[in-house]
Amino acid sequence: MHVLVRRRRRLLVATGLAVALLTASSGLTAAARPQQADPLQRQVDAIHDTGTVGVGAEVTSPHTRDSARAGTARRGTRKPMPWNGRFRIGSSTKTFTATVVLQLVGEGRMSLEDTVEQWLPGVVRGNGNDGSLITVRRLLQHTSGIHDVGPDIPALNSADGYRAERLRTYTAESLVGQAMRHSPEFPPGDDGWSYSNTNYVLAAMIIHKVTGRSWEREVKDRIIRPLGLRDTSTPGAFPFILGPHAHAYAAFGTGTGTGTDVTVLNPSMAVGSGSVISTTHDLTRFYAALLGGRLLAPAQLHEMTATEPAPELGVDYGLGLAEIPLSCGGSYFGHRGELLGYLTWGGATRDGTRTAVVYVTGDGGPHTEEAMTALVDRELCRPR
Repeated sequence: MHVLVRRRRRLLVATGLAVALLTASSGLTAAARPQQADPLQRQVDAIHDTGTVGVGAEVTSPHTRDSARAGTARRGTRKPMPWNGRFRIGSSTKTFTATVVLQLVGEGRMSLEDTVEQWLPGVVRGNGNDGSLITVRRLLQHTSGIHDVGPDIPALNSADGYRAERLRTYTAESLVGQAMRHSPEFPPGDDGWSYSNTNYVLAAMIIHKVTGRSWEREVKDRIIRPLGLRDTSTPGAFPFILGPHAHAYAAFGTGTGTGTDVTVLNPSMAVGSGSVISTTHDLTRFYAALLGGRLLAPAQLHEMTATEPAPELGVDYGLGLAEIPLSCGGSYFGHRGELLGYLTWGGATRDGTRTAVVYVTGDGGPHTEEAMTALVDRELCRPR
Protein backbone atom coordinates (compact mmCIF):
# COMPACT_ATOMS: atom_id res chain seq x y z
CA MET A 1 0.00 0.00 0.00
CA HIS A 2 1.30 3.43 -0.89
CA VAL A 3 -0.20 6.31 0.99
CA LEU A 4 0.72 9.95 0.68
CA VAL A 5 -0.67 12.39 3.13
CA ARG A 6 -0.90 16.12 2.93
CA ARG A 7 -2.99 18.64 4.71
CA ARG A 8 -3.52 22.24 3.81
CA ARG A 9 -5.19 24.53 6.29
CA ARG A 10 -5.87 28.19 6.20
CA LEU A 11 -6.70 29.19 9.77
CA LEU A 12 -6.80 32.60 11.39
CA VAL A 13 -4.91 32.30 14.70
CA ALA A 14 -3.83 34.82 17.29
CA THR A 15 -0.29 34.99 15.96
CA GLY A 16 -1.52 35.51 12.42
CA LEU A 17 0.58 32.56 11.25
CA ALA A 18 -0.67 29.85 8.88
CA VAL A 19 0.09 26.30 9.95
CA ALA A 20 0.91 23.77 7.25
CA LEU A 21 1.53 20.10 7.88
CA LEU A 22 3.13 17.73 5.43
CA THR A 23 3.45 14.06 6.30
CA ALA A 24 4.33 11.15 4.05
CA SER A 25 4.31 7.44 4.67
CA SER A 26 4.97 4.56 2.32
CA GLY A 27 4.55 0.81 2.53
CA LEU A 28 2.71 0.89 5.89
CA THR A 29 -0.21 -1.27 6.82
CA ALA A 30 -3.21 0.27 8.55
CA ALA A 31 -2.04 -1.17 11.85
CA ALA A 32 1.53 0.09 11.46
CA ARG A 33 0.69 3.58 10.20
CA PRO A 34 1.56 6.24 12.78
CA GLN A 35 -1.41 7.96 14.38
CA GLN A 36 -2.14 11.24 12.67
CA ALA A 37 -2.88 14.34 14.73
CA ASP A 38 -5.23 15.52 11.99
CA PRO A 39 -8.78 14.12 12.43
CA LEU A 40 -9.60 14.67 8.75
CA GLN A 41 -6.53 12.76 7.63
CA ARG A 42 -7.35 9.85 9.95
CA GLN A 43 -10.80 9.61 8.41
CA VAL A 44 -9.45 9.79 4.86
CA ASP A 45 -6.98 7.00 5.71
CA ALA A 46 -9.84 4.95 7.16
CA ILE A 47 -11.80 5.31 3.92
CA HIS A 48 -8.76 4.25 1.90
CA ASP A 49 -8.38 1.19 4.09
CA THR A 50 -11.84 -0.02 3.02
CA GLY A 51 -10.39 -0.90 -0.38
CA THR A 52 -10.46 2.21 -2.55
CA VAL A 53 -7.65 3.11 -4.92
CA GLY A 54 -7.67 6.78 -3.88
CA VAL A 55 -9.48 9.25 -1.63
CA GLY A 56 -9.70 13.04 -1.59
CA ALA A 57 -11.61 15.30 0.80
CA GLU A 58 -12.10 18.96 1.62
CA VAL A 59 -13.99 20.55 4.51
CA THR A 60 -14.67 24.19 5.32
CA SER A 61 -15.95 26.32 8.17
CA PRO A 62 -16.10 30.13 8.40
CA HIS A 63 -12.35 30.53 9.01
CA THR A 64 -10.81 27.24 7.88
CA ARG A 65 -10.41 25.13 4.77
CA ASP A 66 -8.83 21.69 5.26
CA SER A 67 -8.02 19.00 2.74
CA ALA A 68 -6.54 15.51 2.85
CA ARG A 69 -5.80 12.65 0.48
CA ALA A 70 -4.74 9.01 0.55
CA GLY A 71 -3.90 6.34 -1.99
CA THR A 72 -2.72 6.72 -5.54
CA ALA A 73 -3.98 8.44 -8.66
CA ARG A 74 -3.43 5.33 -10.74
CA ARG A 75 -3.55 1.71 -9.68
CA GLY A 76 -0.19 -0.03 -9.59
CA THR A 77 1.81 3.20 -9.41
CA ARG A 78 3.19 5.41 -6.66
CA LYS A 79 1.71 8.57 -8.15
CA PRO A 80 -0.20 10.36 -5.36
CA MET A 81 -3.79 11.47 -5.57
CA PRO A 82 -3.81 14.99 -7.04
CA TRP A 83 -4.65 17.86 -4.77
CA ASN A 84 -8.07 19.13 -5.83
CA GLY A 85 -8.23 16.62 -8.68
CA ARG A 86 -11.15 16.65 -11.08
CA PHE A 87 -13.65 13.81 -11.16
CA ARG A 88 -17.11 12.95 -12.45
CA ILE A 89 -19.52 13.94 -9.68
CA GLY A 90 -22.34 11.69 -10.89
CA SER A 91 -25.72 12.36 -9.35
CA SER A 92 -24.46 15.37 -7.40
CA THR A 93 -25.15 16.96 -10.81
CA LYS A 94 -28.86 16.82 -9.96
CA THR A 95 -28.45 19.65 -7.47
CA PHE A 96 -27.04 21.85 -10.26
CA THR A 97 -29.98 21.00 -12.51
CA ALA A 98 -32.57 21.60 -9.80
CA THR A 99 -30.93 24.95 -9.01
CA VAL A 100 -31.30 26.13 -12.62
CA VAL A 101 -34.95 25.02 -12.73
CA LEU A 102 -35.69 26.88 -9.49
CA GLN A 103 -33.94 30.00 -10.79
CA LEU A 104 -36.25 29.92 -13.81
CA VAL A 105 -39.22 29.50 -11.46
CA GLY A 106 -38.04 32.51 -9.47
CA GLU A 107 -37.83 34.52 -12.70
CA GLY A 108 -41.45 33.66 -13.51
CA ARG A 109 -40.53 31.80 -16.67
CA MET A 110 -42.00 28.49 -15.52
CA SER A 111 -43.70 26.90 -12.54
CA LEU A 112 -43.06 23.78 -10.49
CA GLU A 113 -46.69 22.88 -11.16
CA ASP A 114 -46.25 23.00 -14.94
CA THR A 115 -46.63 19.57 -16.48
CA VAL A 116 -44.07 17.80 -18.61
CA GLU A 117 -46.63 17.73 -21.40
CA GLN A 118 -46.86 21.53 -21.39
CA TRP A 119 -43.16 21.92 -22.15
CA LEU A 120 -42.41 18.66 -23.96
CA PRO A 121 -45.57 17.63 -25.83
CA GLY A 122 -45.72 13.93 -26.62
CA VAL A 123 -42.32 13.11 -25.12
CA VAL A 124 -43.61 11.21 -22.06
CA ARG A 125 -46.20 8.93 -23.55
CA GLY A 126 -46.86 5.22 -24.11
CA ASN A 127 -46.85 2.08 -21.97
CA GLY A 128 -48.88 3.86 -19.32
CA ASN A 129 -46.67 6.96 -19.20
CA ASP A 130 -48.51 10.26 -19.34
CA GLY A 131 -46.64 13.56 -19.21
CA SER A 132 -49.87 15.48 -18.54
CA LEU A 133 -49.98 13.89 -15.07
CA ILE A 134 -46.36 14.66 -14.16
CA THR A 135 -45.36 18.08 -12.88
CA VAL A 136 -41.88 19.57 -12.85
CA ARG A 137 -41.95 19.27 -9.07
CA ARG A 138 -42.50 15.52 -9.37
CA LEU A 139 -39.52 15.21 -11.68
CA LEU A 140 -37.22 16.98 -9.24
CA GLN A 141 -38.43 15.06 -6.18
CA HIS A 142 -38.49 11.64 -7.90
CA THR A 143 -42.23 11.11 -7.48
CA SER A 144 -42.99 10.85 -11.20
CA GLY A 145 -42.90 7.05 -11.38
CA ILE A 146 -40.89 7.22 -14.64
CA HIS A 147 -38.53 4.31 -15.25
CA ASP A 148 -34.83 4.93 -14.55
CA VAL A 149 -32.91 4.65 -17.81
CA GLY A 150 -29.56 4.13 -16.01
CA PRO A 151 -29.76 0.31 -15.82
CA ASP A 152 -30.43 0.25 -19.59
CA ILE A 153 -27.05 1.85 -20.47
CA PRO A 154 -24.61 -0.97 -21.44
CA ALA A 155 -21.46 1.04 -20.67
CA LEU A 156 -22.52 1.42 -17.05
CA ASN A 157 -23.39 -2.17 -16.32
CA SER A 158 -20.65 -4.54 -17.51
CA ALA A 159 -17.01 -4.53 -18.54
CA ASP A 160 -17.95 -5.76 -22.01
CA GLY A 161 -20.62 -3.09 -22.31
CA TYR A 162 -18.15 -0.44 -21.23
CA ARG A 163 -15.53 -1.51 -23.76
CA ALA A 164 -18.10 -1.64 -26.56
CA GLU A 165 -20.01 1.56 -25.84
CA ARG A 166 -17.89 3.86 -23.69
CA LEU A 167 -17.69 6.41 -26.55
CA ARG A 168 -21.32 6.19 -27.64
CA THR A 169 -23.17 9.52 -27.79
CA TYR A 170 -26.74 9.71 -26.52
CA THR A 171 -29.28 12.46 -27.02
CA ALA A 172 -31.67 13.40 -24.24
CA GLU A 173 -34.55 12.42 -26.52
CA SER A 174 -33.11 8.94 -27.10
CA LEU A 175 -32.64 8.40 -23.35
CA VAL A 176 -36.23 9.35 -22.59
CA GLY A 177 -37.45 7.26 -25.50
CA GLN A 178 -35.64 4.26 -24.05
CA ALA A 179 -37.31 4.86 -20.68
CA MET A 180 -40.72 5.05 -22.36
CA ARG A 181 -40.39 1.42 -23.39
CA HIS A 182 -41.10 0.61 -19.75
CA SER A 183 -44.26 1.06 -17.74
CA PRO A 184 -44.16 3.52 -14.84
CA GLU A 185 -42.99 2.23 -11.48
CA PHE A 186 -46.16 3.71 -9.93
CA PRO A 187 -48.77 6.36 -10.80
CA PRO A 188 -47.22 9.83 -10.51
CA GLY A 189 -47.83 11.48 -7.18
CA ASP A 190 -46.79 11.83 -3.59
CA ASP A 191 -47.64 8.26 -2.59
CA GLY A 192 -44.70 6.77 -4.49
CA TRP A 193 -40.98 7.51 -4.57
CA SER A 194 -38.39 5.99 -6.88
CA TYR A 195 -35.00 7.37 -7.85
CA SER A 196 -34.85 7.90 -11.61
CA ASN A 197 -32.14 9.56 -13.67
CA THR A 198 -34.72 9.99 -16.43
CA ASN A 199 -36.44 12.65 -14.31
CA TYR A 200 -33.39 14.89 -14.57
CA VAL A 201 -32.82 14.20 -18.25
CA LEU A 202 -36.35 15.54 -18.71
CA ALA A 203 -35.56 18.51 -16.47
CA ALA A 204 -32.57 19.31 -18.70
CA MET A 205 -34.83 19.15 -21.75
CA ILE A 206 -37.31 21.53 -20.10
CA ILE A 207 -34.49 23.97 -19.27
CA HIS A 208 -33.58 23.94 -22.96
CA LYS A 209 -37.20 24.49 -24.01
CA VAL A 210 -37.77 27.35 -21.55
CA THR A 211 -34.52 29.22 -22.27
CA GLY A 212 -33.76 28.26 -25.85
CA ARG A 213 -30.25 27.34 -24.69
CA SER A 214 -28.74 24.00 -23.73
CA TRP A 215 -28.66 22.66 -20.20
CA GLU A 216 -24.85 22.78 -20.37
CA ARG A 217 -24.87 26.48 -21.28
CA GLU A 218 -27.37 27.39 -18.58
CA VAL A 219 -25.43 25.57 -15.84
CA LYS A 220 -22.25 27.28 -16.97
CA ASP A 221 -23.73 30.79 -17.15
CA ARG A 222 -25.92 30.57 -14.05
CA ILE A 223 -23.71 28.62 -11.63
CA ILE A 224 -20.19 27.78 -12.79
CA ARG A 225 -19.17 31.21 -14.08
CA PRO A 226 -20.79 33.40 -11.37
CA LEU A 227 -19.25 31.31 -8.58
CA GLY A 228 -15.85 31.13 -10.26
CA LEU A 229 -15.84 27.32 -10.28
CA ARG A 230 -12.78 27.12 -12.51
CA ASP A 231 -12.39 23.35 -12.31
CA THR A 232 -16.06 22.53 -12.94
CA SER A 233 -17.42 21.76 -16.40
CA THR A 234 -20.36 20.32 -18.31
CA PRO A 235 -18.48 18.20 -20.86
CA GLY A 236 -21.33 17.29 -23.19
CA ALA A 237 -20.13 14.24 -25.11
CA PHE A 238 -16.40 14.83 -24.52
CA PRO A 239 -15.09 11.57 -23.00
CA PHE A 240 -11.89 12.77 -21.32
CA ILE A 241 -11.21 14.54 -18.03
CA LEU A 242 -8.81 17.39 -18.65
CA GLY A 243 -6.43 18.68 -16.00
CA PRO A 244 -5.24 16.89 -12.85
CA HIS A 245 -7.33 13.82 -12.08
CA ALA A 246 -7.16 10.31 -10.71
CA HIS A 247 -8.16 7.29 -12.77
CA ALA A 248 -11.49 5.57 -12.10
CA TYR A 249 -11.95 1.81 -11.77
CA ALA A 250 -15.07 -0.35 -11.86
CA ALA A 251 -15.17 -3.99 -10.88
CA PHE A 252 -18.70 -4.51 -12.26
CA GLY A 253 -19.47 -6.87 -9.40
CA THR A 254 -16.30 -8.96 -9.75
CA GLY A 255 -14.24 -7.54 -6.88
CA THR A 256 -13.42 -4.48 -4.82
CA GLY A 257 -11.12 -1.64 -5.78
CA THR A 258 -9.93 -3.52 -8.89
CA GLY A 259 -11.22 -4.13 -12.35
CA THR A 260 -11.48 -2.08 -15.50
CA ASP A 261 -10.03 1.40 -15.90
CA VAL A 262 -13.18 3.37 -16.79
CA THR A 263 -11.75 6.91 -16.77
CA VAL A 264 -12.59 7.50 -20.44
CA LEU A 265 -16.36 7.75 -20.80
CA ASN A 266 -18.75 9.69 -23.00
CA PRO A 267 -21.01 11.24 -20.32
CA SER A 268 -23.87 12.15 -22.65
CA MET A 269 -25.96 9.34 -21.14
CA ALA A 270 -26.09 11.42 -17.96
CA VAL A 271 -27.10 14.85 -19.29
CA GLY A 272 -28.79 16.75 -16.47
CA SER A 273 -28.51 13.79 -14.14
CA GLY A 274 -24.82 12.98 -13.67
CA SER A 275 -22.39 14.42 -16.21
CA VAL A 276 -20.75 17.36 -14.40
CA ILE A 277 -17.00 17.22 -13.71
CA SER A 278 -15.80 19.09 -10.63
CA THR A 279 -13.44 19.03 -7.63
CA THR A 280 -13.88 18.86 -3.87
CA HIS A 281 -12.91 22.54 -3.66
CA ASP A 282 -15.49 23.66 -6.22
CA LEU A 283 -18.20 21.50 -4.69
CA THR A 284 -17.68 22.96 -1.22
CA ARG A 285 -17.99 26.42 -2.76
CA PHE A 286 -21.14 25.40 -4.63
CA TYR A 287 -22.85 23.96 -1.55
CA ALA A 288 -21.86 26.98 0.56
CA ALA A 289 -23.25 29.39 -2.05
CA LEU A 290 -26.45 27.40 -2.55
CA LEU A 291 -27.35 26.94 1.12
CA GLY A 292 -26.07 30.41 1.89
CA GLY A 293 -28.70 31.92 -0.40
CA ARG A 294 -26.43 33.19 -3.18
CA LEU A 295 -28.02 31.17 -5.99
CA LEU A 296 -31.72 31.06 -5.11
CA ALA A 297 -34.22 33.51 -3.65
CA PRO A 298 -35.58 32.49 -0.21
CA ALA A 299 -38.84 31.15 -1.63
CA GLN A 300 -37.08 28.86 -4.09
CA LEU A 301 -34.47 27.71 -1.56
CA HIS A 302 -37.34 26.83 0.76
CA GLU A 303 -38.93 24.74 -1.99
CA MET A 304 -35.63 22.95 -2.59
CA THR A 305 -35.06 22.11 1.06
CA ALA A 306 -38.66 21.16 1.92
CA THR A 307 -38.17 17.41 2.10
CA GLU A 308 -40.31 14.29 2.19
CA PRO A 309 -39.33 10.72 3.15
CA ALA A 310 -37.46 8.85 0.42
CA PRO A 311 -37.68 5.23 1.63
CA GLU A 312 -35.42 3.98 -1.15
CA LEU A 313 -32.58 6.16 0.15
CA GLY A 314 -33.33 6.05 3.86
CA VAL A 315 -33.26 9.86 4.07
CA ASP A 316 -35.57 12.75 3.28
CA TYR A 317 -35.43 14.30 -0.19
CA GLY A 318 -36.40 17.73 -1.50
CA LEU A 319 -35.81 19.07 -5.00
CA GLY A 320 -32.38 17.84 -6.03
CA LEU A 321 -31.14 17.77 -2.43
CA ALA A 322 -31.27 15.17 0.32
CA GLU A 323 -31.56 16.05 3.99
CA ILE A 324 -29.36 13.86 6.19
CA PRO A 325 -29.45 13.83 10.01
CA LEU A 326 -26.30 14.84 11.91
CA SER A 327 -25.16 12.83 14.90
CA CYS A 328 -24.68 16.08 16.84
CA GLY A 329 -28.25 17.19 16.15
CA GLY A 330 -29.90 18.90 13.25
CA SER A 331 -29.18 17.94 9.65
CA TYR A 332 -27.28 18.86 6.52
CA PHE A 333 -28.20 19.02 2.84
CA GLY A 334 -26.27 17.32 0.07
CA HIS A 335 -26.32 14.63 -2.56
CA ARG A 336 -24.61 11.33 -3.19
CA GLY A 337 -22.88 11.09 -6.55
CA GLU A 338 -21.65 8.09 -8.50
CA LEU A 339 -20.67 7.60 -12.11
CA LEU A 340 -18.63 4.54 -13.01
CA GLY A 341 -15.57 4.41 -10.77
CA TYR A 342 -16.04 7.74 -8.98
CA LEU A 343 -18.16 8.01 -5.83
CA THR A 344 -18.73 11.20 -3.86
CA TRP A 345 -20.58 12.31 -0.75
CA GLY A 346 -20.91 15.90 0.36
CA GLY A 347 -23.05 18.76 1.48
CA ALA A 348 -23.44 21.73 3.77
CA THR A 349 -25.19 22.77 6.93
CA ARG A 350 -28.53 24.52 6.50
CA ASP A 351 -26.93 27.97 6.60
CA GLY A 352 -24.07 27.00 4.27
CA THR A 353 -21.35 27.97 6.75
CA ARG A 354 -19.85 24.49 7.01
CA THR A 355 -19.24 22.12 4.11
CA ALA A 356 -17.66 18.71 3.56
CA VAL A 357 -17.02 16.78 0.35
CA VAL A 358 -15.21 13.46 -0.10
CA TYR A 359 -14.71 11.29 -3.18
CA VAL A 360 -13.11 7.93 -3.89
CA THR A 361 -11.86 6.07 -6.94
CA GLY A 362 -12.49 2.37 -7.40
CA ASP A 363 -15.43 0.41 -6.07
CA GLY A 364 -13.99 0.11 -2.56
CA GLY A 365 -15.39 -2.42 -0.12
CA PRO A 366 -18.67 -2.91 1.76
CA HIS A 367 -17.79 -0.28 4.34
CA THR A 368 -16.52 2.43 1.97
CA GLU A 369 -19.70 4.45 1.76
CA GLU A 370 -20.32 4.09 5.48
CA ALA A 371 -16.87 5.57 6.14
CA MET A 372 -17.51 8.39 3.67
CA THR A 373 -20.80 9.42 5.26
CA ALA A 374 -19.15 9.19 8.68
CA LEU A 375 -16.47 11.65 7.54
CA VAL A 376 -19.05 14.17 6.36
CA ASP A 377 -21.01 13.81 9.60
CA ARG A 378 -17.98 14.19 11.86
CA GLU A 379 -16.56 17.14 9.99
CA LEU A 380 -19.84 19.04 9.94
CA CYS A 381 -20.22 18.34 13.68
CA ARG A 382 -16.58 18.93 14.68
CA PRO A 383 -15.98 22.24 16.52
CA ARG A 384 -13.55 24.61 14.80
